[in-house]
Amino acid sequence: MIRLFFAVIIALMSMTVMAKSIVVLGDSISAEYGIEVGRGWVSLVQNKLKEKNSGYAVHNESISGDTTAGGLARIDKVLARHQPEIVLLELGGNDGLRGIPPKVMKNNLAEIVRRAQKADAKVLLLAMKIPPNYGKRYVDMFYDVYPQLSAELDIPYIPFILEDVALIKELMQQDGLHPNLKAQQIIADKVWPHLMPLLK
Repeated sequence: MIRLFFAVIIALMSMTVMAKSIVVLGDSISAEYGIEVGRGWVSLVQNKLKEKNSGYAVHNESISGDTTAGGLARIDKVLARHQPEIVLLELGGNDGLRGIPPKVMKNNLAEIVRRAQKADAKVLLLAMKIPPNYGKRYVDMFYDVYPQLSAELDIPYIPFILEDVALIKELMQQDGLHPNLKAQQIIADKVWPHLMPLLK
């Protein structure tokens, strides 16, 4: 009976250790669009965390086609559901493709960050870029949102996460917008060193 009691206690302690969570709030870049489920960069990061016995579980709350407004509309439920220690925020690309004013995108992202921080979560911002055919002025204003938010809200950000992928045809799907299976490890490797300091 005593052995059973201690076994239950140890099991509960293990569950408590594993209760730490990371949420990825993103769009199709993180939602495994066009590739086999379980082989996207988010899954690869989760696998690496398991290998290192980090005690973190990754919850992928990414939706293809989502915008910053969509992310803002659902962030409260996501935070309540997972109570994450860390939020990886990968949104904005669809705002840019739809020509949404960068100021609106910035305000939405800022509010998502504030709500996550209010819930005691650390936030890592993943920056995106949009194609040059949208015009240099808009493209620059769009991308500048990410370093601006990083400085203003004192959060880390990862420069364009597809930097080593987007211009390489062999790493992109036929639409030219989404990374293919071969690109997923490259994206995971780009995210990992920025995530590591937040795990401590």
